[in-house]
Amino acid sequence: MREILGRRSVTRWARRSAALTCATAWQWPVVPGAELREPRRAGRRRAPGRARRADPRADATCACPLPDCPVPGAHPLDPDLLAATTDARMVRWWWTQRPGASVILATGGRAPCALSLPAPAATLALADLDERGLRTGPVLTTPTRAILLVRPYDLAELGELLHARDYVPTSLRFHGQGGYVPLPPTQTPAGPVCWIRAPRGPEPYLPSAAELLDALIDAGSAAPDTGNRLAH
Repeated sequence: MREILGRRSVTRWARRSAALTCATAWQWPVVPGAELREPRRAGRRRAPGRARRADPRADATCACPLPDCPVPGAHPLDPDLLAATTDARMVRWWWTQRPGASVILATGGRAPCALSLPAPAATLALADLDERGLRTGPVLTTPTRAILLVRPYDLAELGELLHARDYVPTSLRFHGQGGYVPLPPTQTPAGPVCWIRAPRGPEPYLPSAAELLDALIDAGSAAPDTGNRLAH
């Protein structure tokens, strides 16, 4: 029992600590996301010889009202996205009251925006960017996609960038004003959200969307997305 309680307290403090770092050290507005609801297992007995699941979160569902939530545990719920803040007292209170809440970054405005691709395409894009000597900012992965944080852009700037390209794959997503991305250590039923290139320093470097766009378009065209366009 002590081991179980210990794991829970680490998870609780990790999420609150991550949210506070985003809000206070980097000035990135955050809001708690929907939690995962683990299935009730009381009274169930495993069949003889049947192994216990390695990770019970694989059967978890989203705490939101949608019966088939496309992004369980990785979207804002209550309060909504407009409540995102950098206020330490508010952030601390939220995650003290809801220690299981995911960490959601509200993109746009003064906060980072993001570009995301399916994981296979993102692997190609990151390799291409490294080969070209182009510096990326923080990069995180969800179970199916990779998300690259970039400097804030508005719709007019994004429109100009896309208009100058002959083709943009539908698998490439843009997370700007009014959007959001889940941040580590958010958990989903399919797996955790993790940094693969973590933010560094008090003011993490963020490239512009224009610097990365061509490599992401090329990679997205070479490795098209065949999965659910909403799922993380």
